[in-house]
Amino acid sequence: MGKRFNELSEKHIRFIVEQKLFFVGTATADSRVNISPKGMDSLRVLSPTRVIWLNVTGSGNETSAHVQIDPRMTIMFCAFDGKPLILRLYGTAKVVHTPDPEWQALFAHFEALPGARQIFDVSVDLVQTSCGMAVPYFSYTGEREMLSDWAIKTGEQGIKAYWEDKNQISIDGIPTHILAKRG
Repeated sequence: MGKRFNELSEKHIRFIVEQKLFFVGTATADSRVNISPKGMDSLRVLSPTRVIWLNVTGSGNETSAHVQIDPRMTIMFCAFDGKPLILRLYGTAKVVHTPDPEWQALFAHFEALPGARQIFDVSVDLVQTSCGMAVPYFSYTGEREMLSDWAIKTGEQGIKAYWEDKNQISIDGIPTHILAKRG
């Protein structure tokens, strides 16, 4: 049932492009494991061994805190309609902030999302598929605009204040460096 690959195939890439939702897992050696759902058309495949995803402001910043200490990342996609499939990407990630030299080139791959705070650049070293036969069917009915609406209403200064209050440390006390790395 499960298969392993050294890189993404065209079939894998087509599957990823069709997905509206993916999950990101990270942890340090002694932190809690964090799993975050992601959407908003925020992931791009740059090559068979490289993906990037745009991270927007949220209630926490666990992924950034973890990756800056231990760059391991797993990204998981599930088929919620059609043929069952679970696709996992294992690799190492780098956090890219707006002042970083590669920000503009990577950000150009996305539609601008209000509240964008980081891009994760992931080098994929293992692709794994599994059956997904137990994943239930779900119907996609549309995007939630609440986070984008909040970011627009809050404005750049308000978002920076939110980062200062809510996004500087992980739930385990690991610094995210969000303010220092924003320039």
